[in-house]
Amino acid sequence: MADLSHRTEISFAGTFISSAFAACFAEICTIPLDTAKVRLQLQKRAVLGEGGASKYKGLLGTVATIAKEEGLLALWKGIIPGLHRQFIYGGLRISLYEPVKAFCAGSIILADISLFQKIVAALITGAIAISLANPTDLVKVRLQAEGKLPHGAPRRYSGALNAYYTILKEEGLVALWTGLGPNIARNAIINAAELASYDQVKQSILKIPGFTDNILTHLLAGLGAGFFAVLIGSPVDVVKSRMMGDSIYKSTVDCMVKTLRVEGALAFYKGFLPNFGRLGSWNVIMFLTLEQVKKLFMWEV
Repeated sequence: MADLSHRTEISFAGTFISSAFAACFAEICTIPLDTAKVRLQLQKRAVLGEGGASKYKGLLGTVATIAKEEGLLALWKGIIPGLHRQFIYGGLRISLYEPVKAFCAGSIILADISLFQKIVAALITGAIAISLANPTDLVKVRLQAEGKLPHGAPRRYSGALNAYYTILKEEGLVALWTGLGPNIARNAIINAAELASYDQVKQSILKIPGFTDNILTHLLAGLGAGFFAVLIGSPVDVVKSRMMGDSIYKSTVDCMVKTLRVEGALAFYKGFLPNFGRLGSWNVIMFLTLEQVKKLFMWEV
């Protein structure tokens, strides 16, 4: 009879390194779509009386416009703070998920934990991780948003490190946590949608006869995680991008009210398709990479 007592385990450090690596790799692959998403979200309707059409139209149109006007490398603008963000945020939110989920489960066997408890665990880890990573998110959005300045206009930042320094010098330390409220809301919600749905979808797929814990299962679960993340998180994502990219809003509520009054409710889903294109592909790449890299840090007990 086979010895069923053996199982594999992975340390917190191993999970953190695996998560950070997977998140950074996914960021490199998909940041052009994120740049397009940010530009679409920051794009306002022409002010009444000014007329004029929107500069960016759709995912491919936005990508093409940016590449044509600013060069291909502009699509990777913000990649350095993006990698800073994913190393901190991506590493922490995923590596903390299992310990926090176990805490939420209490005496319950982890295999029997409810979807609600998974969501609570992911909300907590998302909030903790982004609270530490907010400065990197701010710099990333500021660099991506600079492309909407008129051609030839001077740029405020020469790069990621210069952006950190300039914001710190001109606006103060607290400014690095600009937009923290909507950022916590956005990332806690999206983290819950991603991790809890990936966990739940994967668990459900594995109950279907013929399915095993393989790449196909990871791919389907990753797509499900991306879809739910965008569906639930788009409104707060739009508010977060506008709060960080512009200085015309006094508060999160002010941003929401002005956006709703001027552009209507559908504005909160502006950039939905590129956002799903990014988060769907991001989740597939990240979870596929994570599942493979974790094997390098596992040992049998």
